[in-house]
Amino acid sequence: MSKFKFFLGLWAGKLSIPLLKITKHNGTDYPGVLATKFCPDFLKYVQKPKKIVVITGTNGKTTVNNMLIDILEANGMKVFANRAGSNIASGISTVFIKGSSIFGKLKKCDIAVLEVDERSAFKIYPYIKPDVMAITSLSRDSILRNAHPQYIADILTKAMPEETTLVLNADDLISNRIAIDNKRVYYGIDKLPTDDKPYDGLLNDMQICPKCNGKLKYEFNRYNHIGKASCSDCDFSSPEAKIAVTGIDYDSKSFTVREDGKIYTYPLIADSFFNVYNLITLITVLRQLGFEHETIVESMNKTHIPDSRHAIDKVNDITLVTQMAKGKNATAASRIYDYITGIEGPKEILNMTYCAEDADHWSENICWIYDTDFELLNNKDVRKIILAGPRNADFKLRLLMAGIPEEKIVTEDDQMKAVSLLSFKKNDTICLLYAVDSVDMATKVRGEILRQASQAKTDTDASGEKLKSDNAMEISNAVMNTHEEKEAK
Repeated sequence: MSKFKFFLGLWAGKLSIPLLKITKHNGTDYPGVLATKFCPDFLKYVQKPKKIVVITGTNGKTTVNNMLIDILEANGMKVFANRAGSNIASGISTVFIKGSSIFGKLKKCDIAVLEVDERSAFKIYPYIKPDVMAITSLSRDSILRNAHPQYIADILTKAMPEETTLVLNADDLISNRIAIDNKRVYYGIDKLPTDDKPYDGLLNDMQICPKCNGKLKYEFNRYNHIGKASCSDCDFSSPEAKIAVTGIDYDSKSFTVREDGKIYTYPLIADSFFNVYNLITLITVLRQLGFEHETIVESMNKTHIPDSRHAIDKVNDITLVTQMAKGKNATAASRIYDYITGIEGPKEILNMTYCAEDADHWSENICWIYDTDFELLNNKDVRKIILAGPRNADFKLRLLMAGIPEEKIVTEDDQMKAVSLLSFKKNDTICLLYAVDSVDMATKVRGEILRQASQAKTDTDASGEKLKSDNAMEISNAVMNTHEEKEAK
């Protein structure tokens, strides 16, 4: 009977895929939703690939997941994966529906790479047994879903298959203690000259020793609980990283990595510090899969951070930085604010980190904005902050509490109209910040910013020649076309 239910679920899910295309619905996880209605333990019966890699964690998992897929495919491997980020049980089921024949046989693949939501562990790992699982980090996230990060760590520990090798961030004092009996490989970033500056942010979720409840002493504390610490009362301390970043050279766009006493140089394909953690996670996973350092370097030179997470465009001497700043997540948002205020020169910010599902029948708790370091935006180079979307009044109050002058703050309910409030001045940087829930709208807004930037008054250089717009209209059209193609899918 269970096998019969499995096939009903499989066939119903497969049938829904062309119907979704015909009706122009996205529905990235709907086939899996349908399948699990017929067969709640659908994942138990699907045929599994011989090797499975899972990427999970509060922040960075989509970035690491997609770069890993890119590199594996570039090296000739057939990869079974969920690029779209549909990472709960129904989304994982959808991946298997698409990757299986109507008879339930898995199509040819060398490896599965799956991004998995941390909270979904109990629904997935009884059936999916990863060979390697990378946990990027654990920090505060949606209070309605995730409570405290230690709660998520306990879920992962209880659900963890004993045969899984863990790739863990040695600098994350919460996630690096998950499933302590499992085989593990630690990665991290050695103490850098910038770590002499004390962290004065609002959050630190690891101040008490998990072993004896004594007070932790930090050798360095980068942000939140990310750093290196030891207990003043017992022998607890941060683990040593087997694979570690030893230095970052932003000028040459490279960083050095130590493994087994040897030093290797890698391309720095993103200039934000939090992405260095994503890159060293990627390298460590690839090392566990048997890739040589030279091959990884060559592959990284040909890949990039997914545009849905980070993109930079230049139009008429105006730089547009489009950056996801994960809403409902104080740590992720604070890291983005730290990154953009570090960009040299005057800048304007268009903030869209709202929850798109705020509605009369449901609303996300907004306490996370009071855990977020908005004080970082109280910077002389930040000339204007435009707050767009349904939560702009809440964000304005928080910015005022952070000491940001009211004359710098502008609110607009309509996100597209908010674009016209930007100044589009020569040599300015425009920072478009958006949340997971506002990706589609952010794509449209990015296209409109590029369009308006291309039509802004063209300056002239010393020779009197007009400055080029770097094909801004073509870029804008490409952005919008890509968005429309994704919606059609």
